[in-house]
Amino acid sequence: MELNPFSYAFHEDPYPTYRWLRDHAPVYRNDELDFYAVSRFDDIVAASVDHETYSSAKGTVLEMDPSMIEALPIIIFMDPPRQTRLRRLVSKAFTPARIAALEPLIRSIAVELLDRFAAAGQCEFIAEFAARLPIAVISTMIGVPREDRDMVREWTDEALTRDENDPQIPAAAFEANAELGRYFYQLVNDRRARPRDDMASLLAHAELTDEDGSTLRLSDAELTGFCTLLSSAGNETVTKLLGNAVVLLARHPEQRRRLVEDPRLVPGAVEEILRYRPPSQYQGRTLTRDVSLHGVAMPRDARVLLLTGSGCRDERAFPDADSLDIGRDIPLQLAFGHGAHKCLGAALARLESRVAVEELHARVPEYEVDEVNLVRVHMSNVHGFAKVPMHWKRA
Repeated sequence: MELNPFSYAFHEDPYPTYRWLRDHAPVYRNDELDFYAVSRFDDIVAASVDHETYSSAKGTVLEMDPSMIEALPIIIFMDPPRQTRLRRLVSKAFTPARIAALEPLIRSIAVELLDRFAAAGQCEFIAEFAARLPIAVISTMIGVPREDRDMVREWTDEALTRDENDPQIPAAAFEANAELGRYFYQLVNDRRARPRDDMASLLAHAELTDEDGSTLRLSDAELTGFCTLLSSAGNETVTKLLGNAVVLLARHPEQRRRLVEDPRLVPGAVEEILRYRPPSQYQGRTLTRDVSLHGVAMPRDARVLLLTGSGCRDERAFPDADSLDIGRDIPLQLAFGHGAHKCLGAALARLESRVAVEELHARVPEYEVDEVNLVRVHMSNVHGFAKVPMHWKRA
């Protein structure tokens, strides 16, 4: 069995491959692409908290070149203690109070978008809703003007897209990354000079006293990198999660009926959809020392993929793991990562997704997805749909 993260067939359904890996090769070696992969839940959790051994400093995807990290320092490509210091600084924008205060804004955006097509009896869910809600929310938070949001979203999608069976970053993706960098560099420099009531301004002027008494501020490159990351992650994760949600709930109408009859199940449904089809399927690491696991010797400097998508379906951790159950108890959610690099925006993603699922099913309790015309995205470690046509009986 081969694990090829750049295979379009793998993107369609990675789970048979994951099951084989967990059972037969819990530490897998791909000689052609030069990486190892860890597929069991407990092993992924252990590696995620051991940042001293499993380093993020050389990138978190196979195609990442170290020169790209040097050009645009991003917090997910750092290890503690530097990562910890910067995370403390930027976490000021993600306090529980700040996130909770966003619910009226998120709900108003969701309602506005849904009301445009709810009475029509059909929509293309990604273009008309799932891609528009998160980019509107994160752009409002960062300070991206309304007229620039579609452009930023299109750059983000292009920057993450990969060619089939090709581990190299396409030229179009390089150019899109460059455009994003240039855009956010100009934005953060404007906010340094003319601050506003937005996250870019908050981060541009935020200060943190370090343990040695020194004052920390984000450099222009760090601030640009963080805004670029936040825009991309804030857009892609929720877009893919919402697309997965409507497809899965259409395929499991009995689960959808439970949710409609008792909206209190929505938060748990979001968690189960995250487990069942996490948007981020793996996190790449680089070993800082030799490691032996399940009888396989992995040398220092080896690239290792922590297969989140596999760990979330590991029957060793989740009984009947291949069944969707919106009432499932999930003691530890791997979909947002774990350890030092647990997603900083996880609470925001959960809030957006909960509100979106609540408002959608309040208006459209029953719907069908056009399975024949579903279109998947083809990215490195992000899985989800580019198009989800759906229809329902008009009210």
